[in-house]
Amino acid sequence: MSVYTPAEVVEETGFSLDTLRYYEKIGLLERVERNAAGQRRFSQEDVGWLAMVRCLRDTGMPIAMLLRFAELVREGDRTIPDRIRLLEEHDRQVQAQIAKLAERQDYIHRKISYYRSVL
Repeated sequence: MSVYTPAEVVEETGFSLDTLRYYEKIGLLERVERNAAGQRRFSQEDVGWLAMVRCLRDTGMPIAMLLRFAELVREGDRTIPDRIRLLEEHDRQVQAQIAKLAERQDYIHRKISYYRSVL
């Protein structure tokens, strides 16, 4: 089984050490194993979970919703329908963000065209 140092996990996930500690403290990341010296050692499973968390955070999922998702995952397969609903709700919010950004981008393009026309 592969184990990762905190520095390797920071490199892999883009989360800071402080963020990793915070996620462990609030229960978003399950208790991380430690070596004999007390240093954290992350498993491949931890890194995979953090990749999911990174995706959801980067798309604007609030911590409270992430905590609910983590709780559902830990409760086992019987919660899969609830997880689907939670992710579908988040997906709708992401789609709304994309639509809003596309509108803003169109506005920016019109401004660029206008400024080019007055040169």
